[in-house]
Amino acid sequence: MTREQYILATQQNSLPRTENPQFYPVGIYGWRKRCLYFFVLLLLVTMIVNLAMTIWILKVMNFTVDSPLVLQSDRNVTVNARNHMGQLTGQLTVGADAVEAQCKRFEVRASEGGKVLFSADEDEIVIGADRLKVTGTEGAVFGHSVETPHIRAEPSQDLKLESPTRSLVMEAPRGVQVNAAAGDLKATCRKELHLQSTEGEIFLNADTIRLGNLPTGSFSSSPPSSSAPRQTIYELCVCPNGKLYLSPAGAGSTCQSSSNICLWS
Repeated sequence: MTREQYILATQQNSLPRTENPQFYPVGIYGWRKRCLYFFVLLLLVTMIVNLAMTIWILKVMNFTVDSPLVLQSDRNVTVNARNHMGQLTGQLTVGADAVEAQCKRFEVRASEGGKVLFSADEDEIVIGADRLKVTGTEGAVFGHSVETPHIRAEPSQDLKLESPTRSLVMEAPRGVQVNAAAGDLKATCRKELHLQSTEGEIFLNADTIRLGNLPTGSFSSSPPSSSAPRQTIYELCVCPNGKLYLSPAGAGSTCQSSSNICLWS
C-alpha cells in the first residue's frame, strides 16, 4: 500500500457516519410557483393584446410600406413647428376652403435638382419656373407695377395689355419693342393716344399709312354743283394744337383757307 492510499483510508475511517442522511429539495414550490406561472401567463396575454392593438392601429391609419401617409380630419389638419423655447415658428393648415401657410419664407422646389420654383416672403415673391402660364379667361390682373423681360401669348392667341380705368405705361431704358410677327398690332383708347419722343423721332415705316375719320375742310365758299368733278385728292394739314384735318387739294396749299377746322377743336 502506498502512502497516499494509507492517508486516504485513514481519513475515510475518521469521518463520522450518519445513520439517516437528509436531502433538501432545490426550486420553487407551492404558492410561489403558482404565482410565477400566473405572472408569466399575464405577461403573455399582455404581449398578445399589445401586438393585436398595434396591428389594428396600423390598419386603421393606413400605415403601409408602399402607400403614402394619409392624415384625415372632419375640419382641418394643422402642422406646427416650434423652436427649442416652444415658440411657434411655422404653421401649415389644410382646410376645406383654403390652404394657409404662416412662416417667414415659403418655398416650392423641383423634385429633381432642388430648383426653387416658387418662393414668397415679406419683401418679394419669386417664380423660378422657365415659363409662367396664365390660363384664366380674364388673364392676369396686377394692382401695381410689373417687371418682366418678356410677355408672349400662346400660339394662335391674341396678346392684350389693358388698363380699364387708369393709364398703361411701358418703360425701358433701352426701348420697348412690340412685335406682331404674323398678325395686326392694334392700340385703342377712350380719350387720347400719345406718341412722344423726347430726343428722337417717331418713324412710321409701312407701304400704306391710313388715317381714318379725319375732318375735311373746304376752301371754297360756293356750294359744289352736280356737274362739278368730285374731289378725290386732299391735302393733310395740322392745327397748332396738333389736330390733323384734310383740305381739298388745289394748285397751292389750301390749309390756310380751311383753318377754321382748328377753331372747332
